[in-house]
Amino acid sequence: MILLPAVDIRGGKAVRLQRGDFAKETVYVDDPLEAARSFVEAGAKFLHVVDLDGAREGKPVNLEHLRRITTELGVAVQYGGGLRDLGAVRSALAAGAERVVVGTAAYSDVDFVDQLLETWDTRVVIAVDVRGGHVSVAGWTKATQMLPEDIITRLQRRGVKQFMYTNVDRDGTLEGPDLDEVKRISDTVRGRFLYSGGIAKLEDLKALNDLRLVNLAGVVSGKALYEGKFTVPEAQALLRED
Repeated sequence: MILLPAVDIRGGKAVRLQRGDFAKETVYVDDPLEAARSFVEAGAKFLHVVDLDGAREGKPVNLEHLRRITTELGVAVQYGGGLRDLGAVRSALAAGAERVVVGTAAYSDVDFVDQLLETWDTRVVIAVDVRGGHVSVAGWTKATQMLPEDIITRLQRRGVKQFMYTNVDRDGTLEGPDLDEVKRISDTVRGRFLYSGGIAKLEDLKALNDLRLVNLAGVVSGKALYEGKFTVPEAQALLRED
């Protein structure tokens, strides 16, 4: 498993939301580049960058910040938020993203998914954001009745191999992950997935690591890192343990 520090961008700043609520925002760094730099200088090899403005507007808004991060720091980035057509995905990749995270449009447009996989395949990650046990879309602002297992199964039939699973109810709360939920999702995912939501301390990372899930490829953490609950080197040392 790898650690992916999160840089969530809204209004030109690096922020974190609580439970995906845009009204409960904490600004941690005024410049997303500097937030990213702090993680990279601490040893991070891959960043998870989210365009929160783009997620709400349905199109990328912060590509310039992505370009600055990838150009100045030379770090691998997976980028999501508002990527709902091929042009938006192409723009994110052109701005330096190593992988793109696509959510909302992937659930309603099967042709879009097919085109994504045909064109970029391993550079595509499908986001599964879950609130109250059901998938949430449009920047976590709209609830659906879709179950995450059903979505994952359906998309896997079309060839999707990589997922980003977020428990929105726990995101930004420092309440810890739901280990039973992670195991349940692992049973569904035939490819690989990343987990995000509630990571608060090194013990949480150890608990995830101890599950020994071969398809759990990484963990995304934001608030815990910003608030000094653990450091990038501490997390990497733990996740490398056998």
